Amino acid sequence: MKISDLNKEYDKLQIKYGSPELDSIYNGGLEKEPDICFVFMNPTGRNLASQKSWKGRKSPWLSTKNIWKMFFSVDLIDKEIYEEILSRKPKEWDYSFADDVYENVEKHRIFITNLGKCTQIDARPLSDEILGKYLNLLEKEIDIIRPKVIVTLGNQVSSIVLNKKISVSQCRKQCFDKEINGIRYKVFPIFYPVGNGIFNMDKSIEDIKCIMENIS
Repeated sequence: MKISDLNKEYDKLQIKYGSPELDSIYNGGLEKEPDICFVFMNPTGRNLASQKSWKGRKSPWLSTKNIWKMFFSVDLIDKEIYEEILSRKPKEWDYSFADDVYENVEKHRIFITNLGKCTQIDARPLSDEILGKYLNLLEKEIDIIRPKVIVTLGNQVSSIVLNKKISVSQCRKQCFDKEINGIRYKVFPIFYPVGNGIFNMDKSIEDIKCIMENIS
């Protein structure tokens, strides 16, 4: 199975749980044994790729800025790409630049996805029930790419992925095990670094640096 084989399932769930005028956002990065798989919450309409008129890649965080500050701060995207991200207005992102960004993500051996792929107009939170509908598909994603470690962002995503109540503030730099299809993965919950969690950006950066040292 290829990672893109899951897209039809995401699209079905978009019809059920997402905004009808928007498309699902899938994933992006190194699809074969990345060092880190980053699992965020769910996309919003701020991502230009969620527009039905967009015919390029449907990857997380396109046409946004804040999250790329985190990745640049931990040396997971190059300075040239980051500066170009900062210089572009959302509508100035095109198919070619979106590909350039994710080629750079792939170069740094990471994979970026959301637990929920259903795009909302705004940053409204999704219920545990809706996010839980995507857990089996996330596990299939992970089984396909086989990352060295998984980083889950925020309490809600971490709790659903690990099937236990997680408070990131109480378990920073702690490693949890998750078994998928007979393979045991290391999972590190960290703070959600954007939106309401923007004040936790420095803590997220600190924890990712620690995780990267653990990998190497």
